[in-house]
Amino acid sequence: MEETVEPEKTAASKPRTSIDGRKVVPQRMNTITAQRESRVTTKLAELNRVLGGGLVPGSLILIGGDPGIGKSTLLLQVSGQLAADHGTVLYVSGEESASQIKLRAERLGVADSGMYLYPETDMPSIMGAVDDLQPDYLIIDSVQTMNVPDMNSAVGSVGQIREVTAELMRLAKSKQITIFIVGHVTKEGAIAGPKILEHMVDTVLYFEGDMHHTYRILRSVKNRFGSTNEIGIFEMRQGGLTEVANPSEIFLEERLAGATGSAVVVSMEGTRPILVEIQALMTPTMYGTAQRTSSGIDRNKVSLIMAVLEKRANLLLQNQDAYLKATGGVRLDEPAIDLAVAVAIASSYRDQEIPATDCFVGEIGLTGEVRRVSRIEDRVHEAAKLGFKRIFVPKNNLQGWDVPTNIDVIGVTSVAEALHKVFGKRRAATKRPPITDDFE
Repeated sequence: MEETVEPEKTAASKPRTSIDGRKVVPQRMNTITAQRESRVTTKLAELNRVLGGGLVPGSLILIGGDPGIGKSTLLLQVSGQLAADHGTVLYVSGEESASQIKLRAERLGVADSGMYLYPETDMPSIMGAVDDLQPDYLIIDSVQTMNVPDMNSAVGSVGQIREVTAELMRLAKSKQITIFIVGHVTKEGAIAGPKILEHMVDTVLYFEGDMHHTYRILRSVKNRFGSTNEIGIFEMRQGGLTEVANPSEIFLEERLAGATGSAVVVSMEGTRPILVEIQALMTPTMYGTAQRTSSGIDRNKVSLIMAVLEKRANLLLQNQDAYLKATGGVRLDEPAIDLAVAVAIASSYRDQEIPATDCFVGEIGLTGEVRRVSRIEDRVHEAAKLGFKRIFVPKNNLQGWDVPTNIDVIGVTSVAEALHKVFGKRRAATKRPPITDDFE
């Protein structure tokens, strides 16, 4: 529990004003004029994609991510580009000195961009600097370090974060300043602070990735000006973040020829189809209870699919430890990955490889049926573009669109039928003793 002291209210109150500073009056809907917002495009096409086409003037954007993942690097790169081409940028840092930021800017090649640096945490001082400079873009790194002196609570507390964000929101809407806010995350990966922080801003972006890999994923989870669940792929290099134009090739370039337990899925991330390799390793359990371990795939989804395989496809998996992984550090959470997960598990269990030119799309129900998925046409065209020869899709998805001729689209109605078409009948010689698991 934390005590928050509310400021005393005076008897003289001002009339309520709208978010852009004007007095609020009731209006009929048919008298309100609306126009599509303008956009400012940066030199990072992946960032523009995630934001829905570019930066919207007057928007409030929150970026969260693990420490050291590259949030400040991304914003410093973008700030340098914006200062050079699109207006005045004020970079406020509550965690680093101006000399530290200058050293990073020299490494990123944006030291001569002309942006303003201001190492300060006091909000009245920051608001005064904004009034003096009249910037077009403002970066706050980070919101947890900012302080409102009128509040008697500690820096980083719920009350402080709420008040700081409210002031920044009023500033963005009243002066049409595009504001980026860096937010810390908790151990569970969520934005630290009150949930109202995410409700108040226009856009929430998560910067994800494995600290031991060079690839970073910028994911949109809330966007009032574009699609949610859109992602952008970057690679962290010595000179900063560079874009990955074709992430599917990156995720598939290290596939091992002839390996078992490897299946490729065409996943949709926002409006972008991405081909990702799903790997499965099935080994006999050494303990009383079989283990289920996954990386990049929901563990409960893995357990559900294995139960369906055991019940509907006659695979004896209850005494098998299962280890599954989505390669490249990407996280897959859409239903269309179910069929690829099932095929990868069956491939590892039976020690039979999947043809390298096959890929899979489909949701699996509890009765073993393969259910239709969205955006099937985009998925099939992306697989054909990367040279895949066969794609297994739900049979109900074969109607209402033109099937391309450069890839064989195979419709399946059940997971047992899909396994039979991929592997055929069980071979006599395997590394495991024969069991009753015919797919027919």
